[in-house]
Amino acid sequence: MSTGPNIGYRNGSGDEEVRQSTHVPALAPACSVVREPYSRVVNMVQVRQAYASIAELYVELFGTSQQVHADDLAFIGRHLAGRPGAVLDLGCGPGHITDYLRRLGVNATGIDIVPEFIAHAQAAHPSGSYQIGSMKDLAVANHSIAGILAWGSLIHSPPQDLDGVLAEFRRVVAPAGTLVLGIFVGDEVAAFDHKVVTAYRWPVEEFSERLARAGFTEVERLQRPSEGTQRPHAAVAAIATDG
Repeated sequence: MSTGPNIGYRNGSGDEEVRQSTHVPALAPACSVVREPYSRVVNMVQVRQAYASIAELYVELFGTSQQVHADDLAFIGRHLAGRPGAVLDLGCGPGHITDYLRRLGVNATGIDIVPEFIAHAQAAHPSGSYQIGSMKDLAVANHSIAGILAWGSLIHSPPQDLDGVLAEFRRVVAPAGTLVLGIFVGDEVAAFDHKVVTAYRWPVEEFSERLARAGFTEVERLQRPSEGTQRPHAAVAAIATDG
């Protein structure tokens, strides 16, 4: 669901850490059985409830595209605008980036697990398309989607769940379709105290390897270091490979 530094990531800014981050063990190879659970595991019910409890504040602070870094908007537009076919904005929050894409001519639909966000998006952008739903189980046909935006929407996914979510993305994206996402960056996979609910940071190279494992090839990367209270983050664009 939600996305971002500060109270979510969709806006592209960051929040101060409340307590010292807790590091999780190194990732196991794809074929290995993970014998010990990662620490600080959070589930999507917790994520939904946490964002629902601060939805009004979140919308006030981060609910317009003007609050998204210009470089991030340009990156998103560069990879998703001008692409024929449907695009899903997964973890769309208040719907502001979905609306930005639609203003670029993209056939974009926003999906989020937080009903309060979807209600706001429908009211604020009545000409748009917004639905309650989970990125783990998308109600769309195989290979029917031209592109996916997951702008910080994976930050609350525990590392052991990431491959399954990316596999669902690959299931719905057509060959040569585009995936654009934003993540928090760190030297190792680690959980930390995001202001809303536990989130995870990734080394970009390791995340790119996970994308490749799921059937996506990275084509562009944009990284920005920590600036004040903004956490280091990366934007990654990838193309779905054939098969």
